[in-house]
Amino acid sequence: MSIHEECGVFGVIAPEPCDVASISYYGLYALQHRGQESCGIVVNDDGVFVSHKDMGLVSEVFSGDILTRMPKGTMAVAHARYGTTGGTNRNNCQPIEVNHQKGRMALAHNGNLSNAVELRSELELTGAIFHTTSDTETIAYIITKERLQAPSIEEAVSRAMNTLDGAYSLVLMSPQKLICARDPYGFRPLCYGKTADGTYVVASESCAIRAVGAELIWDVEPGEILIFSKNGVVSRREHCGKKDKKLCIFEYIYFSRPDSVIDGVSVHASRITAGKILAKTHPVKADVVIGAPDSGLDAALGFSQESGIPYGIGLIKNKYIGRTFISPGQGTRLDGVKIKLAAVEESVKDKRVVLVDDSIVRGNTMGRVVKLLRDAGAKEVHVRISSPPFLHPCYYGTDIDSEEHLIACKYSIPEICDIIGADSLGYFSAAELHQLTGNCEFCSACFNGDYPTKIPTDTRKDRFEQRLTDIKKGADYGKGI
Repeated sequence: MSIHEECGVFGVIAPEPCDVASISYYGLYALQHRGQESCGIVVNDDGVFVSHKDMGLVSEVFSGDILTRMPKGTMAVAHARYGTTGGTNRNNCQPIEVNHQKGRMALAHNGNLSNAVELRSELELTGAIFHTTSDTETIAYIITKERLQAPSIEEAVSRAMNTLDGAYSLVLMSPQKLICARDPYGFRPLCYGKTADGTYVVASESCAIRAVGAELIWDVEPGEILIFSKNGVVSRREHCGKKDKKLCIFEYIYFSRPDSVIDGVSVHASRITAGKILAKTHPVKADVVIGAPDSGLDAALGFSQESGIPYGIGLIKNKYIGRTFISPGQGTRLDGVKIKLAAVEESVKDKRVVLVDDSIVRGNTMGRVVKLLRDAGAKEVHVRISSPPFLHPCYYGTDIDSEEHLIACKYSIPEICDIIGADSLGYFSAAELHQLTGNCEFCSACFNGDYPTKIPTDTRKDRFEQRLTDIKKGADYGKGI
């Protein structure tokens, strides 16, 4: 009911040729919550890359006999996308494939670069021609450029990381190797595991590792590069420890599946803790606690456990549509609310209801949900939010590109309460966020404006489309448009 996050990445390398496309399919299925615009899989069949990518859900893109037509192989990379940079079109589907003088590469990326505009301008001035409007192609160009001079693909990735700034969790494939890398801040999660037969898998979240029958080994550390090949696994750590760790706090609050474990911390347990803290800091007399499906359910359970107010199922989600926020465009988002949720009258009628959700961004969706509950007979609706108010844009892979879209930048908490039609409203305190992560370092710039990197020069989601428009009007690239 709130904000957008970019993507889910997945990779697999097996000791012998097998159905790596199906393994990737199930991995993407487990990561579908991270992106529902498009998806794709690239299979490595003895150095020959075979791919299928298109707009839609995993089950739609790989329907029918498409998977059965893909060859067996020893490696594959896969991607599920929600675009925080670049338009919604097939050109921006990932993984991105590159042919260059020293071979081939397929790349999947989660995150946003904070210096993407500058890097792309530099590349274009050297003659690079871009076919997409996403940050990922910029990363692919830089790695390819380095590969032409570097002795190995992993060395090229390492050299590229000296140039890239911002959020990137990468999974890439060469003819002989599968490589994953996480930016030195560790903004976005990335982990890996192993099956009983020696197949290694890499994924944005541990839920995808388990979904394909693998056992989680550990998280890729911030700045770490892992190289998987027939010779085993090698870790390169020259970029580790160069930056303070800044994992996005919203991975725990909203983005990740509750059955995932990120950097050793259970997402489910983190949300339970958030609910318990909310019950202490914003108590209320009520008859039932309900959660907004799905990310509000765990926090609602924690609120119930701490307050002693019974937990109930007050909202039912239509399981055959995705998260409302993932459908691009505000009009689409609002229309989705009408068919996405239904109130359970038996649970809320004539009762004082505590509604727990993960965030309020624009306020439109929350207002409609409160009305749903009132129409179902709720006597009172008290809203509790398991994150602080959003006050600043995010530049690291979340679709909040300006403060004008944030209701908390325009109105006070009492005013927001009136706008959404609630009887009371309480937010999670920013001072308590450390309790959600096991006291590890995290990024909370969207709440406090403390950005770990330099703020991008152009923060628009459609910045690359706009640059093309500017060129057509005769603008000069060299002037930093």
